[in-house]
Amino acid sequence: MLGDVFMFISGLYFRGKLTYGLRFAAPPCDNRIVGCGVHIITPNAGLRGPDTFVTHKVICAFAESDVHPDNVAYRRPLERSARRLRAAIGPDCQVILLGSIASPKYVDVLLAIFGERLQFPIDFVGRGDMSRGGLLLRKAREGVELPYGPVAGAVLHGARPPKLPPLVGRSQP
Repeated sequence: MLGDVFMFISGLYFRGKLTYGLRFAAPPCDNRIVGCGVHIITPNAGLRGPDTFVTHKVICAFAESDVHPDNVAYRRPLERSARRLRAAIGPDCQVILLGSIASPKYVDVLLAIFGERLQFPIDFVGRGDMSRGGLLLRKAREGVELPYGPVAGAVLHGARPPKLPPLVGRSQP
């Protein structure tokens, strides 16, 4: 499954994103691949659900793809699936981006489609990938959803927040 592949490749950061997303996302609107719920931005297939079956050939094609907003092989599928998602969720649903808002590779495409509805966890500002992943895992475990703010006009870089405390109940080496 796509979610398992991305967790294996990205480790803590993606595991945090997927765990948090599955904990707090709205349930799927229907059985379509693109509807409400959790979506993964792929290098060449747009938005896909974490339960999407992927083959070795698909993973190799991901590896050969350039994730850049000027690359039409990346951008067009993302735009197409984001527009389908926008239509499926209706006008009142927010879209929460659990990736970096400092990178135009996702933000430029998604902001053009979702506008002010594109939100992100404001506690991400100043955190690196691993810190964001750890924060997401902790909040999912606690059952506490993070506060969100609009990506449009957001502060991209801020002071580094305090280091996260160790997880309670986690086995120590």
